[in-house]
Amino acid sequence: MDIRPLARRDYDAWLPLWQANCQDQIAEDITAETWRRLCNPKEGVFGLGAFDESDTLCGILHYILHPTTGFKEPACYMQDLYVSETCRRQGIAKRLVWELHDVGKKQNWARIYWFAENGNEAVQNLYKNLGIPMDFTLFMLQTQS
Repeated sequence: MDIRPLARRDYDAWLPLWQANCQDQIAEDITAETWRRLCNPKEGVFGLGAFDESDTLCGILHYILHPTTGFKEPACYMQDLYVSETCRRQGIAKRLVWELHDVGKKQNWARIYWFAENGNEAVQNLYKNLGIPMDFTLFMLQTQS
């Protein structure tokens, strides 16, 4: 498995994974804007891809770097982690997270954080040995209808 940053040439392989991750509920303009941001390092939105021996994209991880209070260094929000259904149960998601961790150590990030659905058993099993669970409840205010 080769894990590397996503590049413009990866769009056709990325798109089906992105759509599956979003359960085909994201509008085309949002998909286009997400890909534009992923390909523009000045946006602070980045992506990693896990490619198998035949260079097939098996998994994606998107993350956002941003300033934060309490640290001089940036924080990393791991926003999307998705592995193709045909490639699951091979440790790909865990490898993507550890690659992100390695990038963060090299770039001296303050921390990496993410949200996980309480009812998603597979996600909870993946993350329970990777990070430190925090006892918070997420609240959200919609600013767009």
